[in-house]
Amino acid sequence: MHPKIFQEFEKIFATREITGSVLEIGAVPSDGSLLCMKSLRNAREKIGINLDGPFEFKDFRIIKGNANRMNCFEDNSFDAVISNATLEHDKYFWLSIEEIKRVTRPGGLIVIGVPGFRPLGAEKIRDAIKRIRLFRKPRSSSLMHALFTATITFRVHAAPGDYYRFSPQALLEVFFEGMSDVELRSVMVPPIIIGSGIKISGASVRQ
Repeated sequence: MHPKIFQEFEKIFATREITGSVLEIGAVPSDGSLLCMKSLRNAREKIGINLDGPFEFKDFRIIKGNANRMNCFEDNSFDAVISNATLEHDKYFWLSIEEIKRVTRPGGLIVIGVPGFRPLGAEKIRDAIKRIRLFRKPRSSSLMHALFTATITFRVHAAPGDYYRFSPQALLEVFFEGMSDVELRSVMVPPIIIGSGIKISGASVRQ
């Protein structure tokens, strides 16, 4: 995990005192795990879930399981659930999102980072480029049109599959639907979008 992404998760959790249980989806037994964040030092319990495992590392354990169906955890089990760079590899990511919401207690924090996409943001130089004679040719105009209507996103990184890239709208209306205090942050270029939100008390989860 890139240090900038790790630091952004730290900033989010630094605003909340987590003293209960924390779950990381896609946790790995290394210092790169989000369960190693200093902001989680007061957590009572830290658990990870991964398709590989089980593992023990420092002060947390990782169980072998699929986030699509986490039968090993009861409803409302965790004060915080975190995940980064995992759901793009999850063929049925929407099942994992529902499970994340199910196992998070009302009032609990959910933070998810995924590779996203956004416009190139080169509009400011578009007018200058138009003045260049080369770009007045029909063939070059098509190239320029492609440039200014394209988006950038993270490279393919199969593990073993790499299925999705997500828009900010997807995080707002799918990942964090029905949650409160939803906030999105975009980190780095190409963008990693990190969303956070609070599970509302009494919110229902689709089965």
